[in-house]
Amino acid sequence: MKFFFFLLITFFFISNSYASIKNKILDNLKETKNITFNFKQKIEQEEEMGKCVIDYPKKIYCSYMDKYNKVLVSDGNSLVIKSNKNRQYYRYPLEKTSLNILLNKQLLIENISKIEGKILNKTHFVFSIKIENNLINIFFDNETFRLVGWQTEDIYQNKTLTFIYDLEYNKDIDKNLFKLPSMH
Repeated sequence: MKFFFFLLITFFFISNSYASIKNKILDNLKETKNITFNFKQKIEQEEEMGKCVIDYPKKIYCSYMDKYNKVLVSDGNSLVIKSNKNRQYYRYPLEKTSLNILLNKQLLIENISKIEGKILNKTHFVFSIKIENNLINIFFDNETFRLVGWQTEDIYQNKTLTFIYDLEYNKDIDKNLFKLPSMH
């Protein structure tokens, strides 16, 4: 009987702790208008680095530190990836990508409110959100309650893990960043 009581108390404290972390993450998200950060991204064995700006709702601009001048831009409707490597230019409807979940703050808040998160490595809290065929795992720091990265799966079933650092919140940003680049 004592063991059962101990388990019940332990479960109660863990549940309250998780709820507290989740509420602080949600509060932080609600106050966020934009985020500027550096990133390190891993796709299979390939690693890329760069700098991004997310402006809610649904806008992102990322420039990669590579010899191909790769950029990723969303204007809120479309997502464009452009690179000087073989003059590549890809355009996708944003809602067909897993980034649509991350870039839609209201959708993100609604989904996190409905699901349970998990402690990961004692330092991070993760939420797994799946909408239609798009799955994204979103990672937050347990102490600052700030976004620290995400994991997505693209249409070719490649897993992409993105770590973000040097975050700055709610800065004045140039809205022209989110104009889609031309094909040329």
